[in-house]
Amino acid sequence: MVSRTMHRELQEKLEQLSLGGFEKLRIAIVGDLMLDHYVFGTVRRISPEAPVPVIEFDKDSNLLGGAGNVARNLRSLGVRTALFSAVGKDRYGELLLEMSNANDIDTAGIFASDRRLTTVKMRILSGTKQQILRLDYEKKQQLEKDDQISVVNNFRDFLESGVDAVVISDYGKGFCSESLCGEIIALCRLKGVKVFVDPKGKAWEKYSGAFMITPNLKELSEVIGADVPNQDDEIVGAANEVLRRFDLENILVTRSEQGATLVDKEKVFHQKCSEKEVYDVSGAGDTMISTLAAFVAGGASLHDSIFAANAAAQVVIQKAGTASVTTKELLVAVDRELAALEGGQPSVRRRKLLTWEEAAFLCKQWKGQGERVIFTNGCFDILHAGHIDSIRAARALGEHLIIGVNGDDSVRRLKGAGRPFNNAAARAKMLGALQDVDAVVIFDEDTPAELLSKLCPNVIVKGGDYAHDQVAGREYADEVVIIPLTEGYSTTSILRRLEAEDKSSC
Repeated sequence: MVSRTMHRELQEKLEQLSLGGFEKLRIAIVGDLMLDHYVFGTVRRISPEAPVPVIEFDKDSNLLGGAGNVARNLRSLGVRTALFSAVGKDRYGELLLEMSNANDIDTAGIFASDRRLTTVKMRILSGTKQQILRLDYEKKQQLEKDDQISVVNNFRDFLESGVDAVVISDYGKGFCSESLCGEIIALCRLKGVKVFVDPKGKAWEKYSGAFMITPNLKELSEVIGADVPNQDDEIVGAANEVLRRFDLENILVTRSEQGATLVDKEKVFHQKCSEKEVYDVSGAGDTMISTLAAFVAGGASLHDSIFAANAAAQVVIQKAGTASVTTKELLVAVDRELAALEGGQPSVRRRKLLTWEEAAFLCKQWKGQGERVIFTNGCFDILHAGHIDSIRAARALGEHLIIGVNGDDSVRRLKGAGRPFNNAAARAKMLGALQDVDAVVIFDEDTPAELLSKLCPNVIVKGGDYAHDQVAGREYADEVVIIPLTEGYSTTSILRRLEAEDKSSC
């Protein structure tokens, strides 16, 4: 049974990374870049020419595949990424470069050559779920010697500029040759950069020296040379043999509905997962290794990183096609996995008291998703019904509400000696407990103008005792809304009544 207390660090780390921490990371992906082309249609009849279904075309779409899907998953979390791969000088290669740039992926390390054919996987589906046929356009070939020298030199320069982790995404198309992988891993070891490998084939000597290798059960069986049953002891035995044979630090075996097993030279860790309906397993391994690399690079423990990666993979197998996971989905998925494994109910609780930087990141993220951000502020020294009415009215104006709270020194300057009655941490905690409040930020200035210059919300809300031109920081918002105050409530009047009652009882 899993205890939530055991995973408190994971939840704290996930919150930290989701509030701008991922954006500070830089991860390189080395591997086979390909195009995933999906064709959707409807089957209504069998061909009169042969016993095959006739697909009536509906639509098609393109996605980054292979190493590109790893990069796309990392970008979905906010991690800065760079691809090192090769494509042909053809229309598919040009399309992959355009799509990578559109996803804000660094493509300087992608080598284009007229001596290569860009790999394309075409999947034909009936509806959105049933795959009828897959057609692969590919020519497996290693880089020419001079081309490999160019790729390695570019990678060396990239390492010098600072990298938090490297993922080798080997799909067996020829780019990840033994010599190329050997040079990449050697350069990373010199710089102390961890290398994560999604392997292919039986020749794992080329991954020697890597920090982590992440085969599925089928890939582990292939390299062992015999079927490995999906049982703990059998997998641990095979994994230990692989570690010895190929000089690897860690192996993480993904086991479908059984979760995953981590083995290093000293310990074993089995990560179970809750039962999910499998919609499409395409790209689940890409999501697993990208999330794992991002968490380890972000400072999370291996156990917590594996838990998060496993939760992310459980999300994408319920989506159609090669998919990625957002930080919002990951927050929910991790909480759901913890709840399912301990027999409870999910109850996602994001930390609401944020730094200015974290709040600004969230504000930018929400606005980028087309969601309306509302800001209001005050001392909130004694939370009363008037405050609740104002907060609810403000929240009704958009999807997210951020509250700025005056710090203790600020309250003293505004309200005089003896105030605040409650310190800033206590006031922020009370506000954070309200369902309508998404974030609370403390500011020590007399007005929130400087804070607003960082947040730039859509709307600033103030009470009816303010005029529009009296609202500090209004130039940093699209709109200012003045809402009426609830009569009969104020912190000052409450404190005066308490003081009067105290004196009368003496």
